[in-house]
Amino acid sequence: MAGLIAPIKDGKVEQTDSQASIAKSKETKKNETNKDPFLQLLVAEVQNQDPLQPTSNTEWVSQYATFSELEIMQGVGSSFDLSRASGLVGKTVILNTTNEDGKSATIQGKVDFVTYEAGKAFLSVNGSTYSLDDLTNIVDTEYVTAFDKVYAWSVKLNKLPAADNVTYADAEKVDEVYDEYAKMSDYDKTFVAKENQDKIGKLHERIEELKKAHEADNKTEETKPEDTKTEEIKTEDTKTEDSSTEDAGSSETQGSVNA
Repeated sequence: MAGLIAPIKDGKVEQTDSQASIAKSKETKKNETNKDPFLQLLVAEVQNQDPLQPTSNTEWVSQYATFSELEIMQGVGSSFDLSRASGLVGKTVILNTTNEDGKSATIQGKVDFVTYEAGKAFLSVNGSTYSLDDLTNIVDTEYVTAFDKVYAWSVKLNKLPAADNVTYADAEKVDEVYDEYAKMSDYDKTFVAKENQDKIGKLHERIEELKKAHEADNKTEETKPEDTKTEEIKTEDTKTEDSSTEDAGSSETQGSVNA
């Protein structure tokens, strides 16, 4: 059975969650009613009964019949548990186990396989073995997938600035997060918090506004009149010539002073 290797801490064997689960299951099995203790009790009662007021045969039969019914019910319950455990293979489950120190632990994972020992079912989850008695929840695989997807998406969303602080430089990141949201199924979106839906909506609107403003600025630059462009070039040339003349004059003046 998997998960039976115990770690050593401070020179002592430390009980794992898996071992705690198995130990508790075996203790439960040990406490279950069986025929041997009942028969021993029955013999002791016969040997020590009052000979003047002996127990009638009808009472013995009645007691035995009651015990037999209880044993049958336990057998039915065990069979049901074994059948139920087989149907858990491939499903995501949540287990809650408590070790000998009273410390509880919650384990979540997919059931890889089921093993049976002494009429008890054990589930293999995340590479370790746990008693079926520790099963608390069975989670739909689609639910887990959707939850994990939305959680990862929410982390990306929370790294983006608020709509009032977003700039055109953030456009690529915002578009990536918005596209992921748009591709989610209706079921996936039920896991998205209302405030996150509002945030991605506002970010998308703001980025679209910034994109339009950016495109408008580019078009204005491209459609500027040729005369204006020529005039700007002439102005720059004139500034260059004036600067050259000033430099030349400055050189001549400097030469005169030196002379």
